[in-house]
Amino acid sequence: MKEILRVGKIVNTHGLKGEMKVIPLTDDPKRYKELEFVLIDGIKRNLEGCKFQKDRVIVKIEGIDNIEQAEKFKNKYIEIPRENAVELEEDCYFITDLIGCEVFDTNGKNLGKIYEVLQTKNNDVYWIREPKELLIPVLLDIVEDIDIDNRKITIKPVGEWQDED
Repeated sequence: MKEILRVGKIVNTHGLKGEMKVIPLTDDPKRYKELEFVLIDGIKRNLEGCKFQKDRVIVKIEGIDNIEQAEKFKNKYIEIPRENAVELEEDCYFITDLIGCEVFDTNGKNLGKIYEVLQTKNNDVYWIREPKELLIPVLLDIVEDIDIDNRKITIKPVGEWQDED
C-alpha cells in the first residue's frame, strides 16, 4: 500500500496573495480544514488556511505569498502521509489501494487488474483495460470480496450480471 495519498491537484492561482485553487481528490473536501501540513513534490509545507468555492478548495500555504510563487505550483499534486488520512469505515477503501488489484470471478478466472476507479453518482465502477476491457459496477450483488492485503478482488461471473458479447 502506498504510504503517501493524493488529496488534491492544484489547478490555478487564486487572487494575488499566493492562494491556489485545488481540485479535491477526496470524498470530503471539508477535511482540508483539519490538515496542518501537506506534501508537494515530497516537501512538507504548512497549510495556513483554506476556504471552499463550489467544487474547489482554495488553499494558502506558508511561504507562498504572491501570484508569481503560486503559479509555479500549477498542476502539482497535494499529498498527505497515510497516517494523516481519515479513518475509513468498514468495507471502504482508498482508490489508490484498489488500483492494480487483480480481479477474479468466483470460478477463479483472472479478469485483469483494475486500471482506474470511476466515480459515478450512484456507485463506483472498476475499469479493467486488459486483457479485455471491462467495466464492473461496484455493487454488493456483484463484488463478492475485496482483499486489499493480497491485492485480490472477487466478483460474480460476468455472464451473471452483464450480457456477454
